[in-house]
Amino acid sequence: MPLEIVTIPCLKDNYAFLAHDRDTGQTAVIDVPEAAPIAAALAQRGWRLSHVLLTHHHPDHVQGLAELLADHPATVIGAAADAHRLPPLDVAVAEGDRIVIGRDEGQVIDVSGHTVGHIAFHFPASSVVFTADSLMAMGCGRLFEGTPAQMHASLAKLSALPGETLVCSGHEYTAANAKFALTIEPGNAALISRIEKIETARAQGRPTVPSLLSTERATNPFLRSDSPEIQANLGLSGADPIAVFTEIRRRKDSF
Repeated sequence: MPLEIVTIPCLKDNYAFLAHDRDTGQTAVIDVPEAAPIAAALAQRGWRLSHVLLTHHHPDHVQGLAELLADHPATVIGAAADAHRLPPLDVAVAEGDRIVIGRDEGQVIDVSGHTVGHIAFHFPASSVVFTADSLMAMGCGRLFEGTPAQMHASLAKLSALPGETLVCSGHEYTAANAKFALTIEPGNAALISRIEKIETARAQGRPTVPSLLSTERATNPFLRSDSPEIQANLGLSGADPIAVFTEIRRRKDSF
């Protein structure tokens, strides 16, 4: 039975996620921007926190952890490469390592780029990947530490997952990302259709996260550096996809 996923709005525009195994009752939280909304979501459902999965060290993804653990002790898991700047870890992991939540087994993926040491967690049986600030809805994280080549490689790993995978990313940036995407690929009919759905969802106060990977492949410019239209619009027809990605990221940074 797949994990039950709950999206929890935190802070101004962050998301945390609960992943619950019905058979065993184990529950993981992915990132802890703040404690109160997560504790409320657990209490509302009568779930017991068993694991904390940390994607990277930025404060808006970890700053609520100490407060949450005070009332909800759990096993804290994060990247070995990032352990020196993460909160104290019980388990340090690297790419390819396995994480078991209840009866489901997840895999750690190194998605360095936004930061060096950023990881994602993919649970194939549940068709879900927790990507935080690597692959985001309609975008990708700003390159604070990594190189464009690193981020391009990280996104390629994620894009290679099955299309039905649910992408649980870390922020509600989708509407702004969509406006930028339209400047890069204005003739993309799937993108235009998605923007309409995003506007409706936000007008109704609904999250646009998570999203399907198949949708991201069709509309997210950072996964589409091999698109002839995008390349032509950037004046980079036939260029290396990393060069195209680099130009897309450069434009987004000043958008």
